[in-house]
Amino acid sequence: MAGSLAASAFFPGPGASPAASAKTSKNLAGELPDNLSVRGIVAKPNAPSGNMQVKAQAQALPKVNGTKVNLKSASTDKEEAIPYTAPKTFYNQLPDWSMLLAAVTTIFLAAEKQWTLLDWKPKKPDMLVDTFGFGRIIQDGLVFRQNFLIRSYEIGADRTASIETLMNHLQETALNHVKTAGLLGDGFGATPEMSKRNLIWVVSKIQLLVEQYPSWGDMVQVDTWVAAAGKNGMRRDWHVRDYNSGRTILRATSVWVMMNKNTRRLSKMPDEVRAEIGPYFNGRSAITDEQSEKLAKPGSTSDGDTMKQFIRKGLTPRWGDLDVNQHVNNVKYIGWILESAPISILEKHELASMTLDYRKECGRDSVLQSLTTVAGECVDGHADSTIQCDHLLQLESGADIVKAHTEWRPKRAHGGEGNMGFFPAESA
Repeated sequence: MAGSLAASAFFPGPGASPAASAKTSKNLAGELPDNLSVRGIVAKPNAPSGNMQVKAQAQALPKVNGTKVNLKSASTDKEEAIPYTAPKTFYNQLPDWSMLLAAVTTIFLAAEKQWTLLDWKPKKPDMLVDTFGFGRIIQDGLVFRQNFLIRSYEIGADRTASIETLMNHLQETALNHVKTAGLLGDGFGATPEMSKRNLIWVVSKIQLLVEQYPSWGDMVQVDTWVAAAGKNGMRRDWHVRDYNSGRTILRATSVWVMMNKNTRRLSKMPDEVRAEIGPYFNGRSAITDEQSEKLAKPGSTSDGDTMKQFIRKGLTPRWGDLDVNQHVNNVKYIGWILESAPISILEKHELASMTLDYRKECGRDSVLQSLTTVAGECVDGHADSTIQCDHLLQLESGADIVKAHTEWRPKRAHGGEGNMGFFPAESA
């Protein structure tokens, strides 16, 4: 019976009013305010009396003498007429889930409508969307295009992108072109059929013409495509433009041949490989035959000019200079070539054109020397003429790695960031 009495204090019977329950709780637990609202909290002192006010006096509990305990209050009709308001609990504080579901559904339907209006699904290869900046295939699948933002760490002392930066962009687009076309095997740009035969690509020649250099914050757009080069080679061309103005930054062409990864010897192009890459061949040329003829070949400086030679020895590859094919990346050679160029040329001139003939690969343990022969004078304060240089990168044992020829023009004035608007527009 004592247990029933204790339980009745916390779980009032059907006939008990909230006020009576609150009073019972007071008698059992100790001191509580005399004035309680129907929600169980202290009512304000000046709260109006009436239906919201609980009577101060409550019926005393009957004695526990073995008879049935009746907890129904003997209060007046006024007390029993007090309206009941459910206590504010966790559950009845939750939002209206039907309204929340309706709002979510409305948002979803609106988003779906907008997505449908965008019609994002590509109809042709040249309509592939470059969502994440990884490049896309355009012009009926024959050209690959990718954009690059010039970063602060890619510019030099004159606030323009270095030639190594631009060459890295060329290499990146070449690999992404193969990957996007679905022809990437497990080698560095090798196709699946090349990977089966342990064949890799190696560059044999690069020619480039630089019309202007982008600055920090400029966006460049690189187009690249491939074509046949003789029976066993492949030509890859690039055309680099300023993204905003469309003006040409650089044009380049290159010839690639195959090497056996295990024997390190050149190989003929298998018919299976030709069948893979043949559908992507494009006869367009970034550098015309006329322009190519004007590009001087390595060792072509005039004998009548004053010749000065500069040497830099002890060049060694670092681990980070090697690519996945375990030889030095071809872009690294350019930096080594320029190591021996006179500082007076680098300060007052910019590279206008370059021709590189790759003769031999360079490994991790190689020790090289860089030689630069300058034709003409570069007098301090009078750097207003074009300068030609021949370069030779060779092992200290004497084997030639790369031969190169460069032409340099006087530097143009650059106004810091975003200098693309400084140059005259390219003729159509």
